[in-house]
Amino acid sequence: MAAALGRAAALGRARPGPPVLPARPGPPVLPALSGPPVLPARGCGHAAGWDRRERSYWRALRRRVLGPPVPPFAEPVQVGAPVLRGAAAAVSPEQLGGPELRRLAAALAAGLRGRPCLGLSAPQLGVPLRVFAAELPPARCARYPPALRRAHRIEPFPLRVLVNPALRVLDTRLVTAPEGCASIHGFSAYVPRHWAVHVSGVDELGAPVSWEASGWAARIIQHEMDHLDGILYVDRMDPRTFTNVGWMELLD
Repeated sequence: MAAALGRAAALGRARPGPPVLPARPGPPVLPALSGPPVLPARGCGHAAGWDRRERSYWRALRRRVLGPPVPPFAEPVQVGAPVLRGAAAAVSPEQLGGPELRRLAAALAAGLRGRPCLGLSAPQLGVPLRVFAAELPPARCARYPPALRRAHRIEPFPLRVLVNPALRVLDTRLVTAPEGCASIHGFSAYVPRHWAVHVSGVDELGAPVSWEASGWAARIIQHEMDHLDGILYVDRMDPRTFTNVGWMELLD
């Protein structure tokens, strides 16, 4: 039995393997250099992370004291604001002549006269209602070159406020000309528009408004009607003409 146990023990022992060589020493591990944190890579124009900005102390204090701004805003909202991309709601009959609608009409008129702007819609001031205003004073009209005034029939017209406007095309010819927008500040592009249109609706007090326009006035009307449907001129422009109006100054 002892012999049998001895043979079992001999069979259970592992056979010796090849000798284990010591590991070669690698390059020394250097301590991490201190420096600015590494930001994740972002593509050009990528909004992730860049759209989160912090207000300055004074802006945050003013916001805390005065609260958030309430529409109609004093300045036009800029492209990216959701109100510019939704279809505006019709003004109800009960709102006609009311203080809110009159305040909106006054804000649109002030916005037109406070900046180089010929048309302004309620959505641009943060109010999703089917209202726009337009005006081309004689002094502003005189700033256009005579050749451009003749070619595009740029003629002055008084302030008009249209509520729940309806558009009808009178001349289907498309004429291309440059346009800008207070909600796409600093840019312009060439946009095709119908030569003549008719727009009808009421003013802020409920009085009927009927306007037959051609040339530049027709262009302004179509531009503002687009705003009421969530359409911007960049949706209709020739993309190769899209221009930063200050590109020459940026090169100086």
